[in-house]
Amino acid sequence: MRIKILTSSRADFGILLPLLNKLFRDDFFQPELIVFGAHLSHRYGYTLQEIESHGFYIYDKVDSLIEGDTPQALADSMGVTTLKFSSVWERVKDHTDIVLCLGDRFEMHAALLASIPFNIKIAHLHGGETSLGAIDNYFRHSISLMSKYHFTATEKAASKVSEMLGSDEHVYHVGALSLDKLQDIPLLDPETFEKTYQIPLSEETLLLTFHPETVGGVDNGDSAEVIAHALMGVTHPVIITMPNADFEGQKIKKVFLELTDKRPDTYLVDSLGAVGYFSAMKYCKCVIGNSSSGIIEAASFNKYVINIGERQKSREHGDNVIHCPVSKKAILDALESVNMRGAYQGDNLYGCGGTSDKIINILKSIVA
Repeated sequence: MRIKILTSSRADFGILLPLLNKLFRDDFFQPELIVFGAHLSHRYGYTLQEIESHGFYIYDKVDSLIEGDTPQALADSMGVTTLKFSSVWERVKDHTDIVLCLGDRFEMHAALLASIPFNIKIAHLHGGETSLGAIDNYFRHSISLMSKYHFTATEKAASKVSEMLGSDEHVYHVGALSLDKLQDIPLLDPETFEKTYQIPLSEETLLLTFHPETVGGVDNGDSAEVIAHALMGVTHPVIITMPNADFEGQKIKKVFLELTDKRPDTYLVDSLGAVGYFSAMKYCKCVIGNSSSGIIEAASFNKYVINIGERQKSREHGDNVIHCPVSKKAILDALESVNMRGAYQGDNLYGCGGTSDKIINILKSIVA
């Protein structure tokens, strides 16, 4: 099977990694990566280098991300991405069986939109989910409508996709792919983590990622200020990973950069990579912010999550997730609640791994 895999950011690449490792080792597949978006931006850590370090074959690199985080810059990036991918699909249309994509990003949607006139078959991961606090919600559902094959993380998501399509044909509930790597990824112990990143890690560390809310007229800079003020009221060390290439992401980054000057034991990084991030999650006190990683993966590490604001509103979550508004008092109260509870002991509703094997078996059955 000749398969192209799209990756536009550190987030989707980290999730795809277990599947990529198996696809590139299986002679049934001829996998090739198309790399674009934030991977090629130095502002977001130039994570192309991480992909290259794994030795995966890269068919093409498409530089289409306009610098800036204003609505116009994002809209311009979407237009440029669609324009540039028209030539990509023209080149690959006659020697590609399936294009594999994940998620809900604006640049992913733009790239796939250009494929429609070429009648290219798309396989979509993580469709059917809902996150009402982000424009990603629109893109996710639109990508589902453009796709032929659907690999969903929960049964509820599978039902949602079937409802949108008016059919359950080629809709497969396989679990969350990101949980696969938790079984195999070589996590770092705190000592090795500190040597690698020059950041200490302990069971008192808070792991924070706060992405912009992109609907509802929220001022993300003000939200970041509230979180920063809350953190000034606690003594825990804090590791902060930077937001995605979204509207007003630079406002958030500016606030957290200023926080590192005011608050000891606060560490800011563009990206830890999958190994570093999940090592931090394994040993930290809890996860804070509004990243989907808190919703999906944290339960597998027995961690509680303080989910701030409405970016993940209406997304399925376990009992380990504590929702709170963007309020200093609410954040501090939630943290006190975590301190009193200890480790989370429940299951993860997104599964327990084995998703990449399910996807591979289904892909093979398509051409059987």
